[in-house]
Amino acid sequence: MIKGFKEGFLWGGAIAACQAEGGFGEGGRGWAVSDIAFYSKDIDRQDLAKHRNIRSETIEKAMADTGTKNYPKRRGIDFYHRYAEDIALCGEMGFKVFRFSMAWSRIFPTGEELTPNEEALLFYDKVLDEIEKHNMQPLVTISHFEMPLNLATKYNGWADHRLVEMFCRFANVLFDRYGKRVKYWISFNEINAGRFSTFKSTGVIVDKSQDYLQDRYQAVHHQFVAAAQITKDLHAKHPQALMGCMIARFTSYPGTCAPEDVIQMMKDEWYDNYFFTDVQLRGEYPRYMERYFDENNIKITWRDGEKELLKANPADYLAFSYYMSCVSSAKKETAEHTEGNLRLSIKNPYLEASAWGWQIDPEGLRYTLNTFHERYGVPMFIVENGLGAEDKINAKGEIEDDYRIDYLRQHIAQAKEAVLDGVDLIGYTTWSSIDIVSSGTSEMSKRYGFIYVDIDDNGNGSTKRIKKKSFAWYKAVIESNGEEL
Repeated sequence: MIKGFKEGFLWGGAIAACQAEGGFGEGGRGWAVSDIAFYSKDIDRQDLAKHRNIRSETIEKAMADTGTKNYPKRRGIDFYHRYAEDIALCGEMGFKVFRFSMAWSRIFPTGEELTPNEEALLFYDKVLDEIEKHNMQPLVTISHFEMPLNLATKYNGWADHRLVEMFCRFANVLFDRYGKRVKYWISFNEINAGRFSTFKSTGVIVDKSQDYLQDRYQAVHHQFVAAAQITKDLHAKHPQALMGCMIARFTSYPGTCAPEDVIQMMKDEWYDNYFFTDVQLRGEYPRYMERYFDENNIKITWRDGEKELLKANPADYLAFSYYMSCVSSAKKETAEHTEGNLRLSIKNPYLEASAWGWQIDPEGLRYTLNTFHERYGVPMFIVENGLGAEDKINAKGEIEDDYRIDYLRQHIAQAKEAVLDGVDLIGYTTWSSIDIVSSGTSEMSKRYGFIYVDIDDNGNGSTKRIKKKSFAWYKAVIESNGEEL
């Protein structure tokens, strides 16, 4: 009888190079697509299209400004210099796994080089040293929204098939250098972001595309091919290693029990979620997507051997981020909307929401895990789950983030329910282990970590790290293997 999380369950937290590392212009790092993400205190959170669908003029303006004030992802939280301290704090919490990414733009500054930047590889050697020192396993995301900017401006990103070869070269350098030290890999972070946040995920630029919708899906196709190829390469070099696929899960409910709303929910689940996991776990394009392409005049270009490659090299496990659920409606234009991860959603009147409008739905996590389990029957890894909030330091110099503890407690409890239902869940890494720059708005005000970083939206502050109340709480969760919540 399964009574809880399995022995050896991988508890931990996550960060991304483009939001934490900093070190802009240091160590040979080249320009990355994340360096174009600007901060504006006046940004309309209901309209983030200007941050998601990038034009050449935006890139040119950003590159003319070589500072970090207006482009916070260039500075991050200075993990590049403070990685040992930050990893040690995660080790103090008892992390079993530490998820991070190795920046493509640091190892191959333009993406076109034939040999990697050795200084960058030495940096990641040292990061792995610290992770191992604190008895954690590394979980490495190979591509996490920080591809070399040159590949976007010169090739229009992943719309060009040549990126497959360049990405595979990058990935194989990682396998050769770190393959004996890393068991768990993820090919692309939230690969379905190509549908919602095209530039930072695929590097496709609006005005470089004659047909933007066509190029978005061709770019995702090339990422599917690259993911299958590096899965094949990893297994050949390190049979014990596992390659995961990852999406941002947008679990949807019908707005009403009207049949047209139920059909819309089915379509939203297909197009937002299952297309990406069906291809990477079942190894072929589903018929519903072929119909979508036909109806939208999208013609995917296939090369010889790609169908066989996808079929023969599915991902080993399914990783996903889960922050909220969504509502589907056939009349979505007239419905009230709210913000969410990567895209807007119809507001659910039965759920509370964060200060950023993200709807909080712990039970939706149990439902999500079970629906994935029923569809694929593969091991799963929750690699992002957390609450963004404006944490405040009180008069005692403490951060009492009970709201974060409550959010995580409820979600972990529902993950446990899914395990009791029979789901094969191998790990859980919160987003994030430490405060980092926001992926969507490039602000510091929206904080997710167990560790407060004294930096404000404009980059001012001491950079001091302060443990929040949730730090001790999560330590107890890990020590009890999820029994003490």
